[in-house]
Amino acid sequence: MKKFYGTGTYVQSAGVRGDLDIDGFAIAVCDELGVELARHQSRGFEELHEYGDHLSSFDLIVALTPTSKAQAEELTRVFHLDVEYWPIDDPAGLGENRDQKLDAYRHSRDQIVNRLIARWGPPRDGV
Repeated sequence: MKKFYGTGTYVQSAGVRGDLDIDGFAIAVCDELGVELARHQSRGFEELHEYGDHLSSFDLIVALTPTSKAQAEELTRVFHLDVEYWPIDDPAGLGENRDQKLDAYRHSRDQIVNRLIARWGPPRDGV
């Protein structure tokens, strides 16, 4: 998001579980677009507060899996906060060799890029 639209909007990444390492295939295919994930820290919803964020400070949660959608809806019952569900194919476990795995991750990455563009328009120049 920051790569396409700059830092004028505060964006934070969180998932159902925050104890996972960033997948090497995800790092590789995002790097192809100039998005650096190697130093990204995975965090769960519950960890946002530890990092100085609170769900009530956000306007929108974009959930990429049914599990994250359900958890986001449960956590936001008391907040005026929109939850959008973008069903993205899970590339984990797909493909029998490195090239097939990378293609599966590229497909998921491109699904997210297409959703970003559909929601917020084409990427800004110079970002």
